[in-house]
Amino acid sequence: MAAAATEVPHARRNTRAVAWGRITLATLAVGATIVAGAFTVASAQKDEGRARQVATAPDGSDALSAESGPLWSDGSVDPHSNTYWAQSNITLQNGEPLAALTLEVRITQTGGVATTGTWQTLPGDDFEATVHRSDTATVYRWTLKAGRTVPAGRHVFAGQYNHAPGGRDAGQDTYEATATTAAGAPYEVGGAF
Repeated sequence: MAAAATEVPHARRNTRAVAWGRITLATLAVGATIVAGAFTVASAQKDEGRARQVATAPDGSDALSAESGPLWSDGSVDPHSNTYWAQSNITLQNGEPLAALTLEVRITQTGGVATTGTWQTLPGDDFEATVHRSDTATVYRWTLKAGRTVPAGRHVFAGQYNHAPGGRDAGQDTYEATATTAAGAPYEVGGAF
């Protein structure tokens, strides 16, 4: 009889432990679902905002598109830019090899803008890279050399420059790329930063 009396509280204790375990697991599952949903919404809003940003020309028109056929683009100021120096990145993604490509980036003269160099993820020997400075802008231009091709993929081009101390507004900076696929189809993309 004493043994029977001790089994009942023990059974109740196990039932309580199982119940609390189930509650804990259910709470974790709900929390994970909420986090996953919030991440999905935030990612969608970020991508939607980026597409809107680069899809319009500086004058507000839709003259320059961020996507044209197999060619897609995005312009952004590198997050490692600082009070005196900045880097403007242009990401091009092409679904087909390109037989011709010209990319031009215009960095508006907002005070003290002076080039410090360029780079790209594609081989440097495949491009003629030039920098021209006028009273209103510093212009970076990459031109694919004759006989070279750009393989399908995601590629980054960057223009680097010093600028007057303080935060620099890149709102007037623009880029434009023209490309021709191996099949001879022309495409053009561009936008702002």
